[in-house]
This record gives sequence, structure tokens and C-alpha cells, in this order.
Amino acid sequence: MSVISCLLSLSPRLLSKSGLRFCELPISKRMTWLSVPLQCCYTSEASNSVDNPCAGLERYKDLQQYFKRRLKAAYRRFSNTPVDSVVCGHSHVYFIEGDGIYRMDNRRSKPEQVLNLGHVSVQEEKTSPGNEKRKKWVQWTVQRIRLSPQEKHLAATLKANDREWIRCVVVSLERSNSSPLDPPHVLLTLDKVFTFEWATDQVLFYTILEGLRCSRVFRLDLTSSGSRITSVYEETYPDVFVEVALSRDREVLSINCNSRTSSEVLLIDTNTTHLEPFLVQSRQLNLLYHVEHWSRRLIILANTGRGQEYQVMQAPLSQPSVDSWVPLFVPEPGTVIKDMDVVGDHCVLAVRTSADEFVLTAVPLNHPNEAYTVELPSWACAITTKKPSIADPRGVLEFLISSPVCPPVPYGLHVEDGLLLSGTENGSSPENQDNYTTTRLEARSQDGTSVPVTLMYSAHVQASRKAPLLVHVYGAYGRDLNMEFCPEKRLLLEQGWALAFCHVRGGGERGLSWHRQACVEGKPRAVEDLEACLHHLFSLGVSSPSLTALTACSAGAVPVGALCNRHPQMMRAVTLQAPFLDVLGTMEDPSLPLTLEDREEWGDPVGNPKHRLTISSYCPLHNITPQCYPSVLLTAYSADARVPLAGVLKYTRRIRNVIKTHFSKEPKSEFEPVPNVGLNIQHGSNHVGPEDFELMLEEEALKLAFLYTELRLEPPRLPSKRRR
Repeated sequence: MSVISCLLSLSPRLLSKSGLRFCELPISKRMTWLSVPLQCCYTSEASNSVDNPCAGLERYKDLQQYFKRRLKAAYRRFSNTPVDSVVCGHSHVYFIEGDGIYRMDNRRSKPEQVLNLGHVSVQEEKTSPGNEKRKKWVQWTVQRIRLSPQEKHLAATLKANDREWIRCVVVSLERSNSSPLDPPHVLLTLDKVFTFEWATDQVLFYTILEGLRCSRVFRLDLTSSGSRITSVYEETYPDVFVEVALSRDREVLSINCNSRTSSEVLLIDTNTTHLEPFLVQSRQLNLLYHVEHWSRRLIILANTGRGQEYQVMQAPLSQPSVDSWVPLFVPEPGTVIKDMDVVGDHCVLAVRTSADEFVLTAVPLNHPNEAYTVELPSWACAITTKKPSIADPRGVLEFLISSPVCPPVPYGLHVEDGLLLSGTENGSSPENQDNYTTTRLEARSQDGTSVPVTLMYSAHVQASRKAPLLVHVYGAYGRDLNMEFCPEKRLLLEQGWALAFCHVRGGGERGLSWHRQACVEGKPRAVEDLEACLHHLFSLGVSSPSLTALTACSAGAVPVGALCNRHPQMMRAVTLQAPFLDVLGTMEDPSLPLTLEDREEWGDPVGNPKHRLTISSYCPLHNITPQCYPSVLLTAYSADARVPLAGVLKYTRRIRNVIKTHFSKEPKSEFEPVPNVGLNIQHGSNHVGPEDFELMLEEEALKLAFLYTELRLEPPRLPSKRRR
């Protein structure tokens, strides 16, 4: 069951999931046989017309194609990386392959197709300017699979690529008495389904995504005469996001209603016949909680600890309100609970220590005073725990650990004896860990706060002033900076780059207080933290400003853009993906889909003068001034509902304008080259970017070509082939 990740699911300007997650089965396969959208790339140097935001990216074209080949080879190299893409039933194993979902049992060598995605795909009709209609097939990606308790039905959500369109397909897996060889068949489809869980073999609960909100829960009953859908719950608060989840033992289904400042959970006991929801604890401001189930008791992760941080509580299922909560596990000072799961008779916690390393803490629920800690490899930066299948071993927690440069390694924790087993022979990465170094540093921010920095570099290069440096940052919504494996990062590391990950305030790396310190009027702290991290790296002899680039996604563009306005000399280049740059304009416009709920994060410039003053002090768009900026590559998506394209276009025009103004007054010199501001618009793509593999490679290759060109680096050479 997803725990803290559920509480943080409302982060709208978030490009990718947190690197630490106890939640979803990451099932995602690309389909190449369906049509794909076209991309369009734009750029303009300062000398180009500022009124034309769309010009060619020809200067990077050759190098882009070169890096596309290198990236394709890197992805092929790591194609055997383990993923949790298999669902185990009582009698079959289900998996995704090419054009659909398949299953196999122990007696059959040939896979049986459960769902053909080509049959699900519907056609869209488009009207051309000449009133002619053309048809375009929708490209689907499997997101989640759920099996009913006795494996009688399967439900799967499919996402339409390059748009926020989700469809749930319900498939019957039962064999008829008259024809035991009848293939599985689709019973019905449901549009806009976001989360869904089986309570019984005939009852499915689900939420629907309307715009960017989930506020309603429905119940689907499958009967001998057909199906029936009824409304179960509807949330009235506009800033509350609703999800359904199933406990690991499958005995309790929860309806989680979370805002960024409060929680309310309703439970459905799957052992009862009526399946009616009942309340755990009514909503209270600043109370966040999530529940798991064990032996007719609730195991509750709640921010009732010191400084409103998370601790583990317990209460009887029959008396679930906060008055019945008693402490089960309190973390030591300086440690932060990042997530929780209940495995067998143990509560397993993912904990970030005061040294910024990850460990697992197992708490025996019958003897909570006998909790023990399991050390993980020091290079571990991300943990992904497998969503349990209905036939998985009861006392084993299966998970993957990875880092930005280390592909996932499978592990299994046997909670009864604390035995940790790795899927590799030496318990390390499939490749030699001695090839690179992971160092955890601390920078001192302007107010004296220590800010953690994770630094990675190749052992043969070491961290030197001659090494190019790519700095990553996010710092918003209480979400950790994404630290999962990325082949592009591994490629850069192997080519002599140093990679720095700045865990600035506003994120969640050091708990809920870490987020609160950089909310609303505290937002400038994230900018100050980022500046301190760069100064600290340079003081240690790691790279130099002329060889430094910053990269960020979505809301992470705010501290980067603000630092570019304040100290543009600290970096040579910047890449921003789906960047949120017009904080002031967005928070002023209540007609935009996320403005009202996002004011808890950024502030209300309309109703609060102090908030307006704070936002105006750092907003990237509204603080652009004539000076020599670093080169910037912005990647935006035309179908992005979270970060409107208009703000990115406005930022692009304004920064080009001031660069032109600066160089019209200041003479050009070889020491101050004219920066290039490039705009790459992906048509048809949404906030997470293109899901087609080739388009994704084009986008990433363009970023690498941009970095090498603007930092004036020689492109890496392909390894020469040995002659026979």
C-alpha cells in the first residue's frame, strides 16, 4: 500500500515520482506499432528577433543525432534491468508483452493473451480545415493491473500516450462450464479511472480523474445479469485529492482523502457483506495520517511526533479515532520515516538517517520494543517496493534499490529473521561499484542551515575543477528530488562528468519540517540553499562556474530561474523541462486548474500583500533584468495542463529581449559569449513528456548536445572496434 506517497500525490507540478516509494507496480511498456505524434523544436539566439519564439535548433542537430545513437546504446545496455512487471495469481503469472497482457500457468508453455491493446484502442476523428475527417489510433500504455481475490477478474488501467486520458478495462478470467477453453474476454471499460481496487471478486472500487482532481469514489458490482455502478463518496473540498488503496493483507480497503495540510480516511472491511465505508478520524488542520491493517488493528503513520514529524501509531479497528491512537514506534532524533508497509507480523519502515543514508527498520508488531535495523548499501538513493500480488510470500518484502547512476538491484527482506537477500551474487550493482564514488556532503545556507548534497563522479576522474558538473534540484511540495536510475546520468558519469543533487528546503528529504521551512513566505530559502550548494562544491574544488550546468523539472525551475536572475555567473548553461516560471502570474489567476490549491505551497498574491511581496522577490519571470545570462534550453509540452505553455513562451521572449538589450550596450568579447536561449516544444505531449521511445531519445539527445555545445566540450568518442 502506498503511504506517504499517497499523502504527496497532490503535487501537481511534479514531473516524476519520488525516488523513494512504497507503492505502485511500475508497469509500463511502449508500443511502437501505433502512430506517434510529431515533435517540433525551436530556438533563437539573442541576435534573432525576440518577436519570433520559434526558430530552428540547427546548431545542435548533428550532435543531437550522435547522442541519440549513444543513448540508444545505453538503454540497450541496461535493457535487462529488473522491474516489477509481473503479477502473480493463484494459478497464473501475468505479464505485459508487446501488444497486450498475457498469462501463463505451470502446465502451459505457450502464453495466453488476456487483453489485446489493439482491440481496446479507439479511433479519434479529427476535422481538417477543409472539413475533412481523418482517423488516428490512440496509443495505449498499461499502467496498473489488479487481480480479484480468487483470480476471477482482472482490471487494468491504460493511459493514452501524450495526453491525460485513462481507461480501465475489466476482463473476465473465468472459464465457462460448457467451454473450458474459452479465452478471457472484456466485460466493460471505464473512462478516467485513476485508482482502483477489488474488494471481492465481484466488487471493484475506483476513483475517476476529472481535470486534475480526483474527488469521487464509485463501486462497480458485477452480477450474472450484467453490471451496476453506484456512487460511494464525493469530496466537497476543492483542494482534497481522493484515492482508494488496499491493505497488504487485502482485508481493508481505504478511501484516502488528502490535502497538503490534512487527511481523512474511510475504511471498508472486505470481510463484511455490505462493504460500507466508516470513518477513521475526521479532518483536522495539520494532521496527516495514513493507515495499514494487521490482525484487526490499524497501523497508522501520522505526523504526531516531535515537530509534527511522522511516527507509527496503532488503534483497534473497532475504535479507529485519534482518541484511541497509541505510539508503536518513535524514530530517533535526526532520522526521518520516509514510508511504511506491513509485512507479515512486522511493520517495515524506510528511514533516512541523520547521515542522509537509507535503512530499513522492522518493528515486530507483537513485540515492538524488539525493532531492528537493516543496513542498505551506501550507494542506495532510491527504494521501490513491489506491490504485493495475491500469491506472494507473506513474510517477505521484495524491493529494488538504485541510484541515478546504478541500475536497480532486487532485494528481499525476510522479516522474521532479518535476512536480507540480494538478486545479485555480491549484493552489489550488476556492474562494479568501484567505477564511481558517491559522496554525501553538507552545505551551509545563508541562515546557517545544513543542506545535504549528494555528489557522484567516476573514480578515475575524481572531483576536479576540470570536470564538467551537472547540478540537479527540485525543492517543492515536500517531494524528494528524483534519485532513481537514469541511463543518461550514467552516460555522463562515464564521460567524466560530476553529478550533484542538491536536496534544498521545500523538498521532503529531511521530513515535513524541511518542506514547511520553504513554503509560501519561506520560498526564497530554496534559492539560498541552491546558491550555498554551488559555493560549497566550488570551494571543495569540484568543477568551476564555466563548466557547470543546472537542470530541473517542473517546479524545480523556480529556484534555478531565481538563481539565474541573482547570480548568472555561477553557471554556464541551464536545462529546464516543463518549467514552472511564472509563479506570480499563475497564483494571480484563479481560473487556472491548480491555482487555488497551489496557494498553500506558493502563497496568495491577491489576498495577502506579504505573499505578493515574497513571490515578487524571487519569481523567475518577473525578475529578469538586462545582464549576461547562462545559455538556457527550455522544453515545454503543448498539452501540459499543469504548467501552461503561455508562461514558458512569455519567459522565453523576455529573457531573449533583455539579453539583446545587454549586448547592445556592452561590447561582446570572447570571455562573455552571447548565450543561446532555446525553446523545444513537444506538440501533443503532456506534463511528463513524450512516452514514445524514439521521441524521448530525441529530447534527451538534444539536452546532451546543448550541454556539450554550450560548455564547449569535446563530444565523447565511440569506442573503436577491434579488428579480427
